[in-house]
Amino acid sequence: MKFLFIADPLENFKIYKDTTFAMMREAQRRGHSLAVCEPRHVGWVRGGQVTAQVRHITLTGDSDHWFSVQSEETAALAGFGAVLMRKDPPFDSEYFYATHMLEQAEREGAKVFNKPRALRDHPEKLAIMEFPQFIGPTIVTRDAAEIRRFHAEHKDIILKPLDGMGGMGIFRVGPDGLNLGSITETLNRDGAQSVMVQKFLPEIAAGDKRVLIIGGKPVPFCLARIPQGGEVRGNLAAGGKGVAQPLSARDREIAEALGPVLQSRGLLLAGVDVIGDCVTEINVTSPTCFQEIFDQTGCDVASLYIDALEAALA
Repeated sequence: MKFLFIADPLENFKIYKDTTFAMMREAQRRGHSLAVCEPRHVGWVRGGQVTAQVRHITLTGDSDHWFSVQSEETAALAGFGAVLMRKDPPFDSEYFYATHMLEQAEREGAKVFNKPRALRDHPEKLAIMEFPQFIGPTIVTRDAAEIRRFHAEHKDIILKPLDGMGGMGIFRVGPDGLNLGSITETLNRDGAQSVMVQKFLPEIAAGDKRVLIIGGKPVPFCLARIPQGGEVRGNLAAGGKGVAQPLSARDREIAEALGPVLQSRGLLLAGVDVIGDCVTEINVTSPTCFQEIFDQTGCDVASLYIDALEAALA
């Protein structure tokens, strides 16, 4: 079967940890053929289908020159067995438009994972609103006075932009309230932009856990991303240390409650972020951590994913 991966430039991949690469490697191992493009290569013309300028590749097994381009062509997305949308955030206007292009490709017969409408309907910060029983004290607002009231109640808070990734733009404000006004102005652009504010969870010291859900079922191991060097952020992109560990009873409870709901909406893969007992985000664009979990536990997450993908295509 032919798989098309829509992703960031291959030349920028760090293959020792990249989840999309792990998916590709397992797909090729099973005999599937690989094609790649970037969102900017996808287009549509009236009277035709959604197409992309694609490169057909094979993986070489060489860590330096890890892929070889076999051919290039303009091809209809509906002609592939599966289209895997793996473009990293941010979820900006171009990403939004890409989901509409992919939804048109679906109408033409393409099978897209994760489903484009589900990508649009589950912004990674705001998707938690649907599951209040699993989250800590949280508000979403652009009102500086409301943020001050939330801080006065909870004393120690985290502020984050709704369109951030990798820990970008996250601030902690302690009981002294130092710089709360300045941070609020920076994030809410003087009232023009909404901000998520959450009670600080001291359990972050034990890690911000990425719990993966594939085909509605939890992967048995998560990756706890532990802040380092005085950082409040555990994100690997912000220098956090990734430690794989079995799911706790609470992790499993959360995953088993959210999994069937997310799967029913076309989210074959989701990454639920859990600090202590609380969900903080639901990642659906290009969840990661496959290789870190495999390297530390032997749990072959990429194999679980391709199993689920093949089942969804059957």
